[in-house]
Amino acid sequence: MRWALVKVSLAVTAMVVVAFAVPLGLVIKEMARDRAFSNAERWAATIGPTLSITTDRDSLNRAVQTTEVGIEGRMAVHVPATGEAGSLPLEIGRRRAAQRDLETTRRIGRASISEVTGGFALLQPTAVASGKIAVVEVFVPEDDVSNGVATAWLVLAGVGLALIVGSVAVADRLGVRMVQPAQRLAGAAHALGEGRLGVRVPEEGPTELRSAAVAFNSMADQVVQLLANERELAADLSHRLRTPLTVLRLNAASLGEGPAADQTRAAVEQLEREVDTIIRTARDQRSQTQGAAGSGPGAGCDVSEVVRERMDFWSALAEDEGRKVRLAGVERPVRIPVARPELVAALDALLGNVFRHTPVGTAFSVDVHNGDDAVIVLVSDAGPGISDPKAALVRGNSGGRDGSTGLGLDIVRRVAESTGGDVRIGHSVLGGTEVRIWIGLGPGGRTAGDQNGHRLGRRKRGTGAGRGPGKRSAGLKL
Repeated sequence: MRWALVKVSLAVTAMVVVAFAVPLGLVIKEMARDRAFSNAERWAATIGPTLSITTDRDSLNRAVQTTEVGIEGRMAVHVPATGEAGSLPLEIGRRRAAQRDLETTRRIGRASISEVTGGFALLQPTAVASGKIAVVEVFVPEDDVSNGVATAWLVLAGVGLALIVGSVAVADRLGVRMVQPAQRLAGAAHALGEGRLGVRVPEEGPTELRSAAVAFNSMADQVVQLLANERELAADLSHRLRTPLTVLRLNAASLGEGPAADQTRAAVEQLEREVDTIIRTARDQRSQTQGAAGSGPGAGCDVSEVVRERMDFWSALAEDEGRKVRLAGVERPVRIPVARPELVAALDALLGNVFRHTPVGTAFSVDVHNGDDAVIVLVSDAGPGISDPKAALVRGNSGGRDGSTGLGLDIVRRVAESTGGDVRIGHSVLGGTEVRIWIGLGPGGRTAGDQNGHRLGRRKRGTGAGRGPGKRSAGLKL
């Protein structure tokens, strides 16, 4: 690990140095070039006032010799012929630029740079009294263009090398500090993998490894807890099999008479008994615990989409049994902090209860109400109702219904409570049972859900318990 950290640090620092030093070196080179030509433009501009007044050779010679570049022989002035009889072009100083470059500068009327032997020539056009365009030429040596660039690059290279050496040294020291705690953590992970569930890691070392040790110890505790809850999970998963079994039982009931139909119905009944046996056995071998499998950070789904999907599934059975169905409040997406499989399991448990515990032809409805802090899902039916609603919410209690393990409503309750909400059972406007799932949306968790639940309860007291939201479904036509 130590050498791995050193290699990673070396590679990362080298990439950072290259990423910054190369562009910075190019910028420095460009800045030196701009500085050289800016100085040349400034020297060329000093001849402009003299050219605008006179084109006399002596006057121009004196003006050129007053400049530093003129003294060094790096300035030349090119004045075209005025067009008068006997007028000739006038050139002062040594010309380095080609004639075609001078003509091009006169034609375009703006300064240009041409490459010449030993450097560059700045050509600055200037209007003279005769209306012609004179050209002031300033020679810029190659050394002036790159002046200071090599020194700056050497400084950048030195700084980059120092950064690389420093980062390698720091990485080496950090690696030494991390090796021993990391080795202890790796050893504990191997021990846990071999089944020694009591192994734990000392929470010491660098901050990162202390956090890793805390996380490992917490994970080990969770593994122990998960193994202890295995039977309870087996009971819940087995309960989910009752939804497809309900479909099979209803389909088998419509097969009519005959040996094949009787065998199919007997097989379905046998399968239901086996599932019930698994559920009861798992519950008997594991003491009841108040565990909750939440949705987890970042989990969530669109409750409208899930409700529409499950209603499409159950509507086919409802049509076969002559049940009238109403669906409301799913016209637009509504996100909730519940994992999709958990919400599907909860809805299937409630809708499966409607088909299992109400007579054929009993109507039912599903309504979704979206609020600021919570989403309410109402599942109502016109059946005989539940004799003991409070008991029905207790895990393993059927609430007085025959043929029920009582785990369906417990699944629904755990889904709601994982968001800070709750589940309540009351009487629906259809005359049967209304199950209200309150799913909290705010960051306040359960507190927010409880507060909203109390506010809803105050609104309901004027109309009777469990019937407040149901009145919004009073327009149900069945």
